[in-house]
Amino acid sequence: MRLRSSVFASSCLLVQALGVALFLRGFFPVPVRSVPRREARADPPAEPAPPGPGMVSNWTKIPPPLFKKIVIVLIDALRDDFVFGFKGKQFMPYTTQVVEKGTSYSFIAEAKPPTVTMPRVKALMTGSIPGFIDVVVNLNSPALLDDNLIWQAKTAGKRIIFYGDDTWVKLFPKHFVEYDGTTSFFVSDFTEVDDNVTRHLDRVLKREDWDLLILHYLGLDHIGHMTGPNSPLVGPKLREMDNILKKIHISLLSKEEASLPNLLVVCGDHGMSETGSHGGSSEGEVHTPLLFISSAFEKRSDPGYEHFKIAEKSHGNWIKLYLEGNNSEILLNLGKKVLKQYLEALKTLSSSLSKQVAQYDMYSMMVGTVIIMEVLLLLLLSVPKALSKRAEFEVPLSSPLFSLLFYLMCLMLCAVHVIVCTSAESLCYFCSMSWLTAVGVMMLISALMCGILSAVAKIFENSRLPPKNPIVSSSNWSEIDVLILAGTIGHVLSLGASSFIEEEHQTWYFLINTLCLVLCQELCRNNFLLKECEPQHSTNVRRNSDSTGETSESKNIDIPTASNSKLGKATSSSEFIKGSDKWISLATPWIILTCCRLLRSLNQTGVQWAHRPDFGHWLTSSDHKSELSFLAAVSLLMIFFLVQRRCSLVSKIAMALGLLGVYSYRAAIGNVIFPWQHGGKDISKGITEARFVYVFVLGIVFTGTKDLLKSQVISADSSMKSTGLWEVYSGLVLLAALLFRPHNLPVLVFCLLIQTMMTKYIWIPLKFDAAQITIMHYWFGQAFFYFQGNSNGIASVDISAGFVGLDSYVELPAIFLTAFATYAGPFLWAIHLLCCLSSEVSRAITITASSKLWHEKSCADLSVFSASIQRGRGSAATKSRNSAAVGHGCFCYALMRSIPIAIYVVLVTGLRYHLFIWSVFSPKLLYEGVHVFITAAVCLFFTAMDQNHSYKVQD
Repeated sequence: MRLRSSVFASSCLLVQALGVALFLRGFFPVPVRSVPRREARADPPAEPAPPGPGMVSNWTKIPPPLFKKIVIVLIDALRDDFVFGFKGKQFMPYTTQVVEKGTSYSFIAEAKPPTVTMPRVKALMTGSIPGFIDVVVNLNSPALLDDNLIWQAKTAGKRIIFYGDDTWVKLFPKHFVEYDGTTSFFVSDFTEVDDNVTRHLDRVLKREDWDLLILHYLGLDHIGHMTGPNSPLVGPKLREMDNILKKIHISLLSKEEASLPNLLVVCGDHGMSETGSHGGSSEGEVHTPLLFISSAFEKRSDPGYEHFKIAEKSHGNWIKLYLEGNNSEILLNLGKKVLKQYLEALKTLSSSLSKQVAQYDMYSMMVGTVIIMEVLLLLLLSVPKALSKRAEFEVPLSSPLFSLLFYLMCLMLCAVHVIVCTSAESLCYFCSMSWLTAVGVMMLISALMCGILSAVAKIFENSRLPPKNPIVSSSNWSEIDVLILAGTIGHVLSLGASSFIEEEHQTWYFLINTLCLVLCQELCRNNFLLKECEPQHSTNVRRNSDSTGETSESKNIDIPTASNSKLGKATSSSEFIKGSDKWISLATPWIILTCCRLLRSLNQTGVQWAHRPDFGHWLTSSDHKSELSFLAAVSLLMIFFLVQRRCSLVSKIAMALGLLGVYSYRAAIGNVIFPWQHGGKDISKGITEARFVYVFVLGIVFTGTKDLLKSQVISADSSMKSTGLWEVYSGLVLLAALLFRPHNLPVLVFCLLIQTMMTKYIWIPLKFDAAQITIMHYWFGQAFFYFQGNSNGIASVDISAGFVGLDSYVELPAIFLTAFATYAGPFLWAIHLLCCLSSEVSRAITITASSKLWHEKSCADLSVFSASIQRGRGSAATKSRNSAAVGHGCFCYALMRSIPIAIYVVLVTGLRYHLFIWSVFSPKLLYEGVHVFITAAVCLFFTAMDQNHSYKVQD
């Protein structure tokens, strides 16, 4: 079966996405519960399982209660310095007074990553370390089946009331006698989400028909997501929380009995980073306050606390004797005693905290890894044919699928599956699948292996044949090719070190800066060093090109030219870089370097220096709202001028109105100001303004899609196709402008500016092939992912983007908008690549379909195509090669995504017991997995736009 390169690449990437999904499901631990094997495959129980056979409780009777009523107030994203620091003294005076008075025990609790709400609630209620998979299912919390405090309280007959984040209702669906849940994901709501909790408070505190009251306040977390921890909105919210705590504490004190006091617990599920987000392991995210407030602490001390005080006193005595110069046996014995106490305490704590509550599903991981690696090998073996001039190749499906080897492999893999699933001690996700699905996966693995063996046999067979054109020498590698290969390999190898993952942005910044310097060298060579040699070689180039072209036409085979590729580029490029354009072209790499340096100063990212102030922090402070407003307005104007040049008149008007709506939305929510706006204007949610922009986004994308359908179905009009693609791209730019925070709009401006300059002054004049252009787009897309302020930590995900224009939480739009805002950089560069490769070439230049990167001998040199243009055959050749370039771009883009994910799953499997597996390697694995899914969608779009089948290639 003959396949185009784009179809083959998209199919491979979809299969690889399946392998990635299976690997992720096996890698992230699944909680292990005390459920007998016979019940392992049954439906999960509604409540935690009772102790198994032979397990007897240590209690002969239920111990007497220490408190009559308990109130747990969980303030989402409450950092420790919000209570114990300057903000606490300023905005929470009552709580600070209670802490300093001594009627409470106060601690700084350390939350383990992932520091997101659902796993932290599970950790607080179960006393266990949460599984990292909980960050994935955070949006749809399943019922908690592990032993937990809520279930124990209900079993003991306690009446529990809950108000707040509906995550609790999902975790404990049948445990509360009364509850009122509020959605936790609509982050633009600062007031109503807390008012819905507080409105029940007066009534409940007067009642006596409850034993445990749980309140989960979300407003502080929402403020952090939208405006950060230093926002002027944080102080009033902390003061509101302090008043609520005061009301609860006074009410509990007024109803206390002499023998049975009440208890107020104040805590945070996690903190927030300096940008207001959470999910990672920075100090601000993991340190939270934990307060136990009760009058009981005035009357008697906790036994554990007394034990600690005794150990502390012994340590003090040892230090005193040591300072006095005592070297007797008493000092030695006392030191050993103190050391033993500390070591035993540390051992107990370390054992309890490090106890594994989950395990890796190694079988699912291995199956996923095999699929991923097979796809990568198949892509690598298919490079010569996939990047050939035809951009298509024959896939021998019949011989592998009906061969004896295929059936033997299927039988062997099915036998292995039966053995593993019947002998495995732990639960396995892949084993829980239906047998039909499992057999289908085994057949897929066998088919991929047969395809790999067939490709290898084909390569050996071709290597034994005599060359078709013995006069042709192998093409030379340019500096660009060497840099691309070395950069790709170096980046992949760096993924094995935690420090390189934490600071991966530095790798991409280095690569694009080096790329700009190499491009500068290439431009200087073409404009100065080879200029003198141009006249004497141009005749030979044309003669060789003509002869090669005639031979190709007569024999209908791919024959590369014998002329020097660099010289051919220099000869043809000099015709297009003239006058002022020449100097602009020479200045382009330095302009791009300047833009990249400015972008690095806008957002600090990574881990080591993320806390340092940057230009973005300066802009988002309340003292510089006028400067931020001016910058946002200028950025939106620049976006319009850079995008509108290739849009239709209707799209230009829609773009202008949409960008005006973007500024109005940001003004409505208080990020920027209008010149005539007064400071006292009330801040709204901006729902109307955001939806106003969505209308224009959909309108522009619909207009572009209509043109694309016309060019694909009705008439093969390349100009209409180019316009349609650009309008779709423009609509996505408008959506990004809406979702980006105002201080990040310059990132979008520089993205468009660099794309424009690279296309006009570098890629076209230097005649880079599709593979080189694709990899450059990929590199810049990765760099702009970090220019946005993203990192490999979950805390940098701006979830507020998922709720722009929504008045309530809607899962699918929220997920799409959050993913688009996070991966806007790579996504926009990928779509621009498609626009670049699909554009109609009307300037006597086309992007060639060869790939020197992979040293392919079957591709014709650029000078052949240049000579064919001069002989009047440029129109047909332009169409065929332009169409082939789209297939080449799709294939290279899929390959560039397959290489890092394939190597990384192997690395992370070997490092699964590393100290930083949950804080560094696991978040990176999630980012890589999501990137694979997004790239698969992009490649499908490439395939839909690949019109190689519409044109007959003239070889």
